[in-house]
Amino acid sequence: MANIPDILRATRTIAVVGISSNPMRPSNGVAAYLKRAGFRIIPVNPNEAEVLGEKCYATLDDIPEKVDMVDIFRRSEFVPEIVESAIRIGARTVWMQEGVIHEAAAERAREAGLDVVMDRCTLKEYGKLTR
Repeated sequence: MANIPDILRATRTIAVVGISSNPMRPSNGVAAYLKRAGFRIIPVNPNEAEVLGEKCYATLDDIPEKVDMVDIFRRSEFVPEIVESAIRIGARTVWMQEGVIHEAAAERAREAGLDVVMDRCTLKEYGKLTR
């Protein structure tokens, strides 16, 4: 398991894949919390134009700036494609939210030199770090 406190301390920019503009969805609540905590949030969802006041991108490959972490709020079967994109854009970390598990994709990310966190919530883990 990657060192979660070190990952969070080194992260400034987080691409949130699968984010929703619906404030009742976990992806929205987690991203809003992280934004309030000072992280740069980049929404990624082809069905949204803007989320949390930030331009939303259709794919990771469309993001014109450096991304430290790719935070995944998609079903596990979509993770391999997202990991390949994270590798292409030079992300340092792939973070799969609670309930998102894909061992083969995690191994692929590790082989490419990325840190991997799986089945954990960024909000909860950051909250532990800042207590």
